[in-house]
Amino acid sequence: MDHLLASRLSTPRALSCLAVALALGGCASAPPPASPAAATAAPTAPAAPEVPPAVTSDAEQAGFAAWVAEASREALAAGIRPATVQAALGRAQLLPRVIELDRSQPEFTRTPWAYLDSAVSPQRIAQGQAKRAEYQAPLDAAATRYGVPAAVITAVWGMESNYGSNFGSFRTVDALATLGYEGRRRDWARRELLAALRILDQGDIPAERMEGSWAGAMGHTQFLPSVFLAYAVDADGDGRRDIWGSIADVAASTAHFLARMGWQAQQPWGVEVLLPPAWDHARAEPGVRQTAAQWAAEGVRAVDGQPLPDLGPASVITPAGARGPAFLVGTNFRALLRYNNSVNYALAVGLLARQIDGGSGVSAAWPRDLEPLSRTQLRDLQAALNQRGFSVGAPDGVMGPATRAGLRQFQQSIGAVADGYPTLELLRRLTAP
Repeated sequence: MDHLLASRLSTPRALSCLAVALALGGCASAPPPASPAAATAAPTAPAAPEVPPAVTSDAEQAGFAAWVAEASREALAAGIRPATVQAALGRAQLLPRVIELDRSQPEFTRTPWAYLDSAVSPQRIAQGQAKRAEYQAPLDAAATRYGVPAAVITAVWGMESNYGSNFGSFRTVDALATLGYEGRRRDWARRELLAALRILDQGDIPAERMEGSWAGAMGHTQFLPSVFLAYAVDADGDGRRDIWGSIADVAASTAHFLARMGWQAQQPWGVEVLLPPAWDHARAEPGVRQTAAQWAAEGVRAVDGQPLPDLGPASVITPAGARGPAFLVGTNFRALLRYNNSVNYALAVGLLARQIDGGSGVSAAWPRDLEPLSRTQLRDLQAALNQRGFSVGAPDGVMGPATRAGLRQFQQSIGAVADGYPTLELLRRLTAP
């Protein structure tokens, strides 16, 4: 190998191309041009410029090239056309920024009110109302077809990409290849990469337009490739499922996913409620479900004085504990959780949708004087609960059902309201000598 060839093969793109060439048994010819439909589709945002990745070691680049070669062979064995594999993986780049983002974890958690202040801001509500009016036809068509209200589809759009203004500029193939090579979520990333290659092979989108987040989520409403394959819809009839450029496809695909996740037409996602005095806050758990009539019989009331609506099997949630607002949420709230398994996220979508439709926000006040605990403090709290015999499992800095249950037991032992909400005062009492 002469010096010039060696220097060319030291670049990420050259190494990846060599890897694909090895997998394809040589690829001297150029890939065929994209189909006319793909070639004429206009992106909603300019493609991100190709910039050299941050400097990585020769060993990392060689390892990535070998990984790409193996992934290429797997894709070919799965029936992906050689031209697609070459076009997509032949220019794959290792993205150190993706690895950095994947490994980073915010030290401080956000309170529900801080999250909602940002997610359901007056600006986002106004933008949602404007988008709802601008795209009334495709949003209403999706709502009619799948039974998911247009305001809910619009709210998901607002939450996922701020109505298309920010759905990411990472090349999806690069991001997933990097995550697959990096190894923390290797099997998952490899499956998603193969799904992305299938999308390209089917002609839904050309490789240069397949962009999204660093974690592989794509388009206006951030579908992972596997979700795209299962639920994306060609609503505008152009033969492609384009969640990057066609709002008709975006709306229908989002509604289709929620419908398949169990969304029930004519049911609201939930309602803000007032809890009766001396209510047992241990019952404020998603797993405690009963009908609205049964909750009403226990004294749970809607804040607006209206009868509790039919929500299917419903649960009471108190995202900020006993001092904050309470909500009765049902089947459709759980469908929103399938989009993003976060109570704060599902609540934000529901509240945003309600206010896009002209409804009200949250009536009760949030306990804004309570400071959030950092992940380190939450681990300390979990360790202290374990030490005192309130078993919560291995400390991980994440509030889950086991931690809430253990914290409630401690609160009961000291005569406090057992709402399972972590505070600095509880941490101090747990760790006091």
